[in-house]
Amino acid sequence: MARWTTADIPAQDGRTAIVTGANSGLGYRTAEALARAGASVVLACRNAEKGADAVRRLKAAVPDAADRVEVRSLDLADLDSVRAFAAATTGLVDLLVNNAGIMTLPTRRTTAQGFEMQFGTNHLGHFALTGLLLPRLLDRPGSRVVTVSSIMHKRGKASQLDDPQSERAYSPAAAYSFSKLANAWFTLELDRRLRAAGAPTISVGAHPGYTATNLQTTGPQADGVTIVARVMAAATTVLGQSDAMGALPSLRAATDPAVQGGEYYGPSGPGELRGHPVRAKYTATGRDQAAARRLWEESERLTEVTIPLTV
Repeated sequence: MARWTTADIPAQDGRTAIVTGANSGLGYRTAEALARAGASVVLACRNAEKGADAVRRLKAAVPDAADRVEVRSLDLADLDSVRAFAAATTGLVDLLVNNAGIMTLPTRRTTAQGFEMQFGTNHLGHFALTGLLLPRLLDRPGSRVVTVSSIMHKRGKASQLDDPQSERAYSPAAAYSFSKLANAWFTLELDRRLRAAGAPTISVGAHPGYTATNLQTTGPQADGVTIVARVMAAATTVLGQSDAMGALPSLRAATDPAVQGGEYYGPSGPGELRGHPVRAKYTATGRDQAAARRLWEESERLTEVTIPLTV
């Protein structure tokens, strides 16, 4: 079986993609590959300075994409920023890649609206963004929403639906794992609702395996450099695959013509830690429809974004 690479990405001319967290790592590599394939790409970034630097790097790497890439401000930890971004989005959208994330903050922190930071950023911010942009996606046949989860979703507990904000007890790894489980539930529930509506848009999941990006160090260092942060940085340097490789599952989910709604892509190697992208499988918990519906309803309540799709 041939290994899927960026050479397999079909021409993306005339298509518009939005990639969250695109200033570095997986997001940047995803944006770069899509631009190289001909897409117009919006790099949705929290840090404007880093976003502008990413655009400069992307234009240098793909000179003929200079007039097809732009950076726009988006802070997924602030629903006011999400609403402003969506309101300012003009034209139709072919591809939304929900890539940005934050991982294992040592102490419990909250978003602008008071949600636990990992759940609020990794899931609620993307839930709201997807809902607000969905009308623009639904008007584009062949459009896709790709939501990036993690192999850590396997450690997520459905019981945390009783305490999604980690108010009773906070564990950095448990909160992160639950947020990634929420990504799985959202991907599949969105797919079910799109199918029921006969929509032209599909929802697909992906995960990067163990990839060397700043995700593994930024969160643990939020309270200062600790032993845990140093261990994470060292392990990532030794064991992590490149960000270009880690971006391949998202790129395949986003562009492979054979991809179907509700599918999930990850690395092919042992433990899904590294390798070229192949079909993967969420855990049984990740495929729990009742839990996914419950999360959906709670997400609409918390974000005050109602997605007009029913099942």
